[in-house]
Amino acid sequence: MKLNRTTQRTVEILKLVSKNPEGITLDEICRLLDLPKTSAYDITTTLVEMGMVNVRKGQKQTYTIGLTAYRIGINYTNNLDFLGIIEPELKTFAREVGKTVFFGVRSDHEVVYICKFEPENPIITTATVGTKNPIYCTSLGKAILAYMDEDTRQQIISRIKFRQKTANTIMTKEDLETELTKVKAQGYALDAREMEDHMECAGAAVFGPDGSVMGAISVSSLYKPGEDYDALGGLVCKKAAEVSKLLGFLGKTS
Repeated sequence: MKLNRTTQRTVEILKLVSKNPEGITLDEICRLLDLPKTSAYDITTTLVEMGMVNVRKGQKQTYTIGLTAYRIGINYTNNLDFLGIIEPELKTFAREVGKTVFFGVRSDHEVVYICKFEPENPIITTATVGTKNPIYCTSLGKAILAYMDEDTRQQIISRIKFRQKTANTIMTKEDLETELTKVKAQGYALDAREMEDHMECAGAAVFGPDGSVMGAISVSSLYKPGEDYDALGGLVCKKAAEVSKLLGFLGKTS
């Protein structure tokens, strides 16, 4: 299918403007998207007239996302039954990997399990839908924390009371922050027998249309010394990216 070049450029400009809440100049738009200045000017001027983009006057004009674009996004979000979208994906994923799959969200300094999907021959897991676990020693929690804004993350970490669950449990703020840096670099988190001695889990964050973290997906496995948990983490990361895209997230997580 042949794409309309002007429409494609318009969408690219809107995506770029939306990622720069402080504003972006026309020169920056042209440089980052490799566009001719005349084309970029015509598109941005039209977007301003339609309310999709705001223009701030100054020494150099800067563009920010407009109210019309925001309203369109809100209407999409309001009509979005996100659980109805992710459930079939995660049910299939559980069958594919042959392991139990969870979807969880943050509740203050804990994670709460919203969905649970099991393969044909599931392992026994202590987590059930509606239960909560500490955010610092679960793959779900660490995946969510790693991609939160810095202020919120620091507020949450400051309220954590570290308790030893196993010999592998992270027990200090400094160690947790080091771990979160690693999680963000690789795109997935591991619960390396930090919650339960016999369990190892891999988790990855799921993002909403505005780029904020909605929750995370995890896969739980009985610990086996020879299993490649980094490979499992890569699978979870890929599935989380697919789910995020279905929910309207168009950006990158790095």
